[in-house]
Amino acid sequence: MALLFTIMEEQNENQLNIELSEEISEGIYSNLAIITHSSSEFVLDFIRVMPGVPKAKVKSRIILTPEHAKRLLSALQDNLEKFEAINGRIKIQQEPSGFPMNFGGTMGQA
Repeated sequence: MALLFTIMEEQNENQLNIELSEEISEGIYSNLAIITHSSSEFVLDFIRVMPGVPKAKVKSRIILTPEHAKRLLSALQDNLEKFEAINGRIKIQQEPSGFPMNFGGTMGQA
């Protein structure tokens, strides 16, 4: 079963139907993003890093034009501001350089 979204563009009232499949609607969890770019595109790699595992796989890759990357940045910033207005400021812990392999907690033993 797929969900169908309808978006009305403000300027020319064109209708865009967007289909969201059940598989895609489940989403992919990511706790690390790596962003690279060339002169013509931005590449966003979303990765899931697990504690104690020295290897991680890219779970999703999104390729955007520079214009769409800037639109994404603007939309994300707008949504973060709305979220913080309702839920309070999001606190970001200062990470040492490199990847947070232990997720900021203590390492356990079994």
